[in-house]
Amino acid sequence: MNVAVIIPVLNEVDTIGAVVRAVPSAVPRVLVVDAGSTDGTVEAAEAAGAQVIVERTRGYGRACMVAAAAQQGADVVAFVDGALAEDPAELAAVIAPITSGAADFVVGSRVTGQVEPGALRPLQRLGNAVATALIGLRHGHRYSDLGSMRAIRLRALLSLRLQEPAHGWPTELQIRAIQHGLRVCEVPISYRRRRHGRSKVAGSVTGSLRASAAILRVIAGWAP
Repeated sequence: MNVAVIIPVLNEVDTIGAVVRAVPSAVPRVLVVDAGSTDGTVEAAEAAGAQVIVERTRGYGRACMVAAAAQQGADVVAFVDGALAEDPAELAAVIAPITSGAADFVVGSRVTGQVEPGALRPLQRLGNAVATALIGLRHGHRYSDLGSMRAIRLRALLSLRLQEPAHGWPTELQIRAIQHGLRVCEVPISYRRRRHGRSKVAGSVTGSLRASAAILRVIAGWAP
């Protein structure tokens, strides 16, 4: 299968080069979608060999969908964070259930994998547990995580017609995958503390609360 990797970023100049270079060599295309970085992220990504799209309208979900729509000819798209908290080499394991024909959508689960001490803050763990429990109650499938490493058949992704433009997008994706009857599975992944910069979501209480509110709104809005 033709696989493309999408990396949404905003001001990740210290890590994006290492992320791009760590993507498995079997993946023919790496696309960095930049939300208007001002620190040289675009140049660093291009120097590492990635194609870059600059999307001036901010929003994690919007960036993911703009990049996915640009993947002409791809069978599978995979997503990974640009901060190097995840190990891009593990994308091979996340993509494998799709390329083998066993799944349509795969979530990389930090919860069932190896997490470095301090990588997931208590508020993150609590919010993740509440969100996945609510999805299980309302939609009949209990995910273990709402992480950012995932892979999906491109045709399936585009058919879901996702609307959430910001940090509620992963939740909408996981809910809609259930509703549309996609074959879903999870693969354990490792997760480590950020060595550079601060997370746009988990790096502050305000950011965490804003993201949590978006997630809960999406869960309520996509009730069957």
